[in-house]
Amino acid sequence: MLGLAAFAGVAATGVVVVRAERRRRAYTPEEVRDRLRARVAEAGEPG
Repeated sequence: MLGLAAFAGVAATGVVVVRAERRRRAYTPEEVRDRLRARVAEAGEPG
């Protein structure tokens, strides 16, 4: 029974990873550049 639960957990994790990868690939190069610049600007702000 434990083996089946572990397999289900691994499968669910794989689905989440695939969804995140699809979302990442959906950005155009310009969007990626803009997002990175925004993150750098946020990181540079004192807070």
